[in-house]
Amino acid sequence: MRVRLLGTGSADGWPNPFCSCASCASALARRQLRAPTSALVDGRLLLDCGPETPRSALRCGLTLAAVTHVLITHDHPDHSAPMALLSRRWAGRRQPLTVVGPAPVVEAWRQWAAPDDDVRFVEVTAGDELDAGGYRARVLGARHQAWRPGDAVLYDITGTHGERLLYATDTGPLPEPTRQAVAGAAYDLVLVEATFGDRAGPGHPARGQHRDHLDLADLRDELAALRSSGAVTGGTDVIAVHLSHHSPPDLGLRLLRLGARLVDDGAEVAVHAALAAEQPPDDDACVTPSAHRTLVTGGARSGKSHAAERLLAGCAAVTYVATGPAPTPGDPEWADRVRLHQERRPQHWTTVETTDLAGQLRSATTPVLVDCLGTWLTSVLDDVGAWSLDVSCAGDPEALWRKRLAVAVDDLVEAWHSVTVPVVAVTNEVGGGVVPATSSGRLFRDELGRLNTRLSLASERVLLVVAGRAIHLTPPDPMDVRPQPAKEHL
Repeated sequence: MRVRLLGTGSADGWPNPFCSCASCASALARRQLRAPTSALVDGRLLLDCGPETPRSALRCGLTLAAVTHVLITHDHPDHSAPMALLSRRWAGRRQPLTVVGPAPVVEAWRQWAAPDDDVRFVEVTAGDELDAGGYRARVLGARHQAWRPGDAVLYDITGTHGERLLYATDTGPLPEPTRQAVAGAAYDLVLVEATFGDRAGPGHPARGQHRDHLDLADLRDELAALRSSGAVTGGTDVIAVHLSHHSPPDLGLRLLRLGARLVDDGAEVAVHAALAAEQPPDDDACVTPSAHRTLVTGGARSGKSHAAERLLAGCAAVTYVATGPAPTPGDPEWADRVRLHQERRPQHWTTVETTDLAGQLRSATTPVLVDCLGTWLTSVLDDVGAWSLDVSCAGDPEALWRKRLAVAVDDLVEAWHSVTVPVVAVTNEVGGGVVPATSSGRLFRDELGRLNTRLSLASERVLLVVAGRAIHLTPPDPMDVRPQPAKEHL
């Protein structure tokens, strides 16, 4: 079964063309334009057909000529646009077509069918089952349009090889009969709505209102219930749809923590009953080959760690290299920082606490996220004795620690050059403020600046994060000033 997401947006899409909120502006800047949600299964089974659906198919290089069944969830215009029958008739299509949906859908679509059109209409309610051109379609109840119970449904689709898809848009928290009906289903793919995101943005609904849609907290609870019942398993690919400008800019990362993911309109998902958990992530969510090495820099609390995590949010496996010291009872503030980082880290990522970055990069077989180079350098400076310049020993003590530092830095830069997997490293931008008042502060600033420059020049992508916004720095120019070789620091 191959499922093409012709749209992943809500009724107004994302971005909303009349809106200038931060979420819409961010989506527009990335050119991530989402049309109302619909999905095409194997080119033959169409789930929802709104006014933009036919054009969305064409933008994907597809036609709807082979569609034999259209399954509509409810009669809202973003999901149900019967004018498609007019386009089909004008194209001369005379093959049989079946339109399935609740009573209001059938009533609306029937009016657009000509007397000689070979179109069959099937009115359904929750609990019905039907054959949809070789697919088994089970109709489930939805909590949507509460003032018209039964006028909105969801679909449970089983493919010819046993693949199973749950199309769950639009709905608030699932009705109890639906939860019972899907228990033990072990779906291979779940398309589930997340309309209200974190309920920010213009016109945001208060929690407790408009319970005919889910926000991210609702989605967390629904997925927990579905996992508890066996409807969603470790092999289920969960994709959020029906997205709006209530979604946060870091939606991909937020979904990843819930065991779901984000894809663009037009994405194709190959669904195999035994292999669904092995589907590759969408290109936008994971580091691409053109950005094999990425350096993310920024000031304190700028959001640089969040930005780095988003770059790898869609990867199936990530090694998170934590370079900071372990928390101690005497430093509760540092312990709290470490705890917050650990809690937001996806559970399926592997965490390694070490300062051997070069060794980790050379042995890595999955994408690597390093957080951060500043704490790594602090540990190295400790190890080489850089802070104890008054130590009594033969020769020049500063020359001795600088040689040892140069060896460590050169080893890291060499491993950065030769790494065979995507790698993202977080670092600190400490040179843009007041000159540190202490010699140790100035030493750290200078050495980290030199390290950042060397790794930047060896990276395909460098991001500067300011106030939560990532700025893509231009590629290095051949005339850029190169850092001095380590030996000239002696």
